[in-house]
Amino acid sequence: MELERVDTRRAYELIRAQITTLEIAPGSVIHEQQLAEELDMGLSPVREALKLLAHDSLVVITPRYGLYVAEVNVPDLEQLSEMRMALESLSARLAALRATEDDIVVLEALRLEQARISAEDSAADSSRRLFDVDHKFHQAVARAAHNQYLADALERLFGLSQRLWYLALPQLGFLPSAVETHLDLVDAIENRDADRAERIMRGHVQEFYDQVRKVLAKR
Repeated sequence: MELERVDTRRAYELIRAQITTLEIAPGSVIHEQQLAEELDMGLSPVREALKLLAHDSLVVITPRYGLYVAEVNVPDLEQLSEMRMALESLSARLAALRATEDDIVVLEALRLEQARISAEDSAADSSRRLFDVDHKFHQAVARAAHNQYLADALERLFGLSQRLWYLALPQLGFLPSAVETHLDLVDAIENRDADRAERIMRGHVQEFYDQVRKVLAKR
């Protein structure tokens, strides 16, 4: 039973990564057996993983058409932006009130890593690397808020938002203001300025969705 749970988790993470990075495109039909063979895994954990991904709104399961990857559209963008702005802002506020010294050390380390990657202009994959660090930074803020339910909700929303970013990546790249924004946010959290932390995070998430919205409008 334990091994089955481990296999399901591994299948979930692998398939989720393929969906959120658009390796499996929105709207693609999913063939369970073929996917299991590609992942070199059993059919059972793949099926269980797909059920979990359906719960995450990344996969759609229908009696008539089978399984397919959920589409990405502007209404999704609007609903995601509403939710993430509210929850990310709350996360930053709580982090400013509850962060431990260890939490702040982690945030500062991630901010420095992001600044270092940003300075490497010659790196062809710098935008994707920056986005990965940005994800870790937001996870660290959520952990610093010390509310597991909030952290879990944000992680689910981030997976949905990640697909929007990969759709916009060719025209968008990584937002250049993000590094400076994270510096300001860490400073607000370290100084226990909850109002400022909340305001900075709201603006940061708003800017992301504003830029993605412009790109999707041209599609």
